[in-house]
Amino acid sequence: MENILLRDNVADLEGYFACGGYKPLKKALTAGPAAVIEEVKKSGLRGRGGAGFPAGLKWSFIPRDAQGPRYLVCNADEGEPGTFKDRELMIKNPHALIEGMAIAAFAIGASHGYIYIRGEFFAETEILEKAIAAARAKGFIGKNILGSGFNFELFVHRGAGAYICGEETALLESLEGFKGQPRLKPPFPAVKGLFGGPTIINNVETLAAVPAIIEHGGDWYAAIGVGKSTGTKLFCVSGPVNKPGVYELPLGVPFKDFLEKNCGGMKEGKKLKAVIPGGSSTPVLTAAEAMAVKLDYESLAAAGSMLGSGAVIIIDESQCMVKLLQVLARFYHHESCGQCTPCREGCGWIEKILNRLEAGKGSVKDIDTLYSVADSMLGRTICPLADAMAMPAMSFVTKFRSEFEAHAAGKCCE
Repeated sequence: MENILLRDNVADLEGYFACGGYKPLKKALTAGPAAVIEEVKKSGLRGRGGAGFPAGLKWSFIPRDAQGPRYLVCNADEGEPGTFKDRELMIKNPHALIEGMAIAAFAIGASHGYIYIRGEFFAETEILEKAIAAARAKGFIGKNILGSGFNFELFVHRGAGAYICGEETALLESLEGFKGQPRLKPPFPAVKGLFGGPTIINNVETLAAVPAIIEHGGDWYAAIGVGKSTGTKLFCVSGPVNKPGVYELPLGVPFKDFLEKNCGGMKEGKKLKAVIPGGSSTPVLTAAEAMAVKLDYESLAAAGSMLGSGAVIIIDESQCMVKLLQVLARFYHHESCGQCTPCREGCGWIEKILNRLEAGKGSVKDIDTLYSVADSMLGRTICPLADAMAMPAMSFVTKFRSEFEAHAAGKCCE
């Protein structure tokens, strides 16, 4: 099927116009906010940042009688290890994001929008700034958009490279000028978010899908994919495959087909050992599990993992699972904001245990302790960063325990 998001020749406004760009915005302004939300609900579009929560339902959470300004925030702080699809979208199709935000803002009654982008994405920031200026010059952003009476200002805000700011309430804290630490919920952002006003937060891929939904209808989008996993998804693939990169595919594609047809199979001499299917925070699958699963929310959940951000990390037989988990533990320990004791202490404890095992100074008891610490972190913190460390740790130990035991016996990697 033809791509919805990663299309050719739409990086500039002229190319986007040629493909029907900003016509969905005109259609939305005519239809009205309630009709737009209903169409997005009908489409089954789910948040593409990792949580997979229905976008239209999320938009409807803003109280109807809410007073004062409302806000729309795009989470472009793409920091999940293995994930690089949103930056590709911002480079190749920035106007889809801008138009999607304008439509979403109209639907929820927001007058101001912010794209919170990762600080390291300097080139992407410049591209977005240029695209917003072009859209504003044509009357798609700003006051009285297309003569409708709807006003919407859009700004790009660069973060400072903190992974924790990918969590939506930590993002809001950072956007307000404070230290990026997650907030206690409730209240949820839809009730009390940015500057105390009702706020909707979606990621880049989610918002960029909105124009196509409004153009073709929710039923059209819902017909793509499988079951409750509707539409297309951007999958970013890294590891020893012949064609790593970003692919747009309907949800529900068998991983086996994806690996062999889209990614060109494993590199010569490499044999599949394991797959992390949705970014580093999702539980690992063995090769056998991966080759039997489909790439959609429900299928991966049934297999004991998650679709997450759609970052597919391929691991071959030459890789040591203890070493890989050590690398992940170092990352999560470094990126923990330290606000919650289970995360602050647990991530550090897991890293120390893995450092001992990698150095050949660990024991079998260390393996059990590692698993126990991770299990004690699950669901016990303000945000999911602790879970992001715990879930991979528990799955690595469970499915590749023999490698951990070998390290505990002093048989470390060369």
